[in-house]
Amino acid sequence: MAPRAWIAALGAALCLGVGAQEARPLADDPVLEAQVLRIADELRCLVCQNETIAASNADLAVDLRKQIRTQLRAGRSEREILDFMVQRYGDFVLYRPPLKGATLLLWVGPFALLAIGGLTLALAVRRRRRSIPATAPSEADRQRARALLDAGEPSP
Repeated sequence: MAPRAWIAALGAALCLGVGAQEARPLADDPVLEAQVLRIADELRCLVCQNETIAASNADLAVDLRKQIRTQLRAGRSEREILDFMVQRYGDFVLYRPPLKGATLLLWVGPFALLAIGGLTLALAVRRRRRSIPATAPSEADRQRARALLDAGEPSP
């Protein structure tokens, strides 16, 4: 298996919970656990990349939830914890990154690709229509087609 495929398979297995701990509350305090999950819903799992760390069972997501619990117990606010995670992992860790120069491609990219695809499709259809002859077949072409059709019919 190629190294890249192996890494992708490992990441998928971790996201599905193979070899990972179950995502269960570690706090005895339900209020603290609710805060942890609210903050974890704002952060992207860096292993799975399409899940929040609240939904992921990857070991890294479990560790990040523990880190959030520790910081909440230390008295840090939600904003301070999110800022810490961004400082450590970059804007990519935010499930909804802010709109700024560095993340502009994340926000505009899908729409730009959709527009480029639509424009390419429209141009291809227009080019295809132009290549089809718009004239009707001549009388000679019709007679030749009739002769071919009549020659192909079996005799009774």
